[in-house]
Amino acid sequence: MTTQNLPFYDRVDVALHDTSLQTALSRATYRFVNSRIGALGALAEPDDLRDQARAIRAHALAHLDALLVQLAENVEARGGHVCWAQDGAAARRYIADLAKSRAVRFIVKSKSMASEEIHLNEALEEAGLEVVETDLGEYIIQLAGEPPSHIVAPSIHKTREQVSTLFHEHLGMPQTDDIPTMTQTARQTLRQRFLNADMGISGVNFGVADSGAIVIVENEGNVRLATSVPRIHVAVMGIERIVSTFEDLGVMLQVLARSATGQKLSVYTSLISGPARPGEDDGPEEFHLILLDNGRSQILGGQYAEALMCIRCGACLNACPVYQAIGGHAYGGVYSGPIGAVLTPLLQPDLPEQHMLPHASSLCGACQEVCPVRIAIPDLLLRLRADGVKDGKAAVIEKIAIGGYRAAMNNPAFYEAGGKLAALGTQLLARNGWMHKLPPPLHLWTRSRDFPPFAAQSFTEWWQEREQTSN
Repeated sequence: MTTQNLPFYDRVDVALHDTSLQTALSRATYRFVNSRIGALGALAEPDDLRDQARAIRAHALAHLDALLVQLAENVEARGGHVCWAQDGAAARRYIADLAKSRAVRFIVKSKSMASEEIHLNEALEEAGLEVVETDLGEYIIQLAGEPPSHIVAPSIHKTREQVSTLFHEHLGMPQTDDIPTMTQTARQTLRQRFLNADMGISGVNFGVADSGAIVIVENEGNVRLATSVPRIHVAVMGIERIVSTFEDLGVMLQVLARSATGQKLSVYTSLISGPARPGEDDGPEEFHLILLDNGRSQILGGQYAEALMCIRCGACLNACPVYQAIGGHAYGGVYSGPIGAVLTPLLQPDLPEQHMLPHASSLCGACQEVCPVRIAIPDLLLRLRADGVKDGKAAVIEKIAIGGYRAAMNNPAFYEAGGKLAALGTQLLARNGWMHKLPPPLHLWTRSRDFPPFAAQSFTEWWQEREQTSN
């Protein structure tokens, strides 16, 4: 079931009442959070490593123009082709035209959030091409007709029982929830797809400017097949995903794997520097690197530039209590969780209700605490909330509530009277010490949890009583 066309609050409500989703999220995020803690804890100076990673990302963004030119020149010097794509339409057009000119019929893809961002699969299918995702999680959600719900684990919202049903319906697998059996079924199906493909499309974790190499990390091996077996390899890279040197890359790989999955290093780290050379048996005949802007250059240098430091590890999603409760699809955009609540309004400003995403946060700071490059996500969310108010997107009831709060904070008598009324009203509504159903708009809270009544005695009253007693 997809909820993408529902209003934001309805998507949230569906997620909160989806017991299968709650089970899947609880299993996966608990495992990711604890694995990350263990992996970072094994380092001698994890905080120093994170500080170094942040400095590397800051340097890359500060010198992005020069580094991108250096990367492009080195790619071309090694026989590759570079496309500077101003937006998603330009990237889609380049890839579709390339496929047409090379008589491509069948495409295999490895996981790529950048390609999801520009809705590449839909465009290629409209052009008459067959596209198959080869990352197991992406393959699962492709069969289900759903978008990814996590940056690292796209099918995190699926239980093994749901995956079993999908494979039974689409691949003819006998009904079983045995994970090795399911992965073997997917492997057998996908292996022939690699052999038949004319083009492979991948994302890019990092581009290394001084060598012209792109770096892709994975745990399944499908990336190596998708990038080396087809005769054409196309890599889609957000322009911010760059480092200066291999020394910088070494630091970033250490924090990426530990923050994403709790591993010291991903099972496969592929460094690709162009097409196959003369005499090499493996590798594509052609290599094309798409340098995707799609709004990033407009963010650079502004108050939200820090968001471009993100290395897409997903740690902030795993740690976020909101994401843990509603999953990725409730956010409505390609990127979910705390960083998604920042990136989506910036990169997809035309998405309906995108201004509401920065409010999908408790501002507890867990996201910043686990971010390997220490992005101040709560600060960015607050700035986006302020922008929404300036743009006139605040709800009427919100304006009234904030106006009342301001008036109460400026008038002690008003504040005291309001507190007494709130205490009396909530005490009347409470049953067995809890309120189970509040009137609108506060009913949004009690849709999913109970609310305690205000204390019958305020702190001020308690303090005055204490003072009188002590005197």
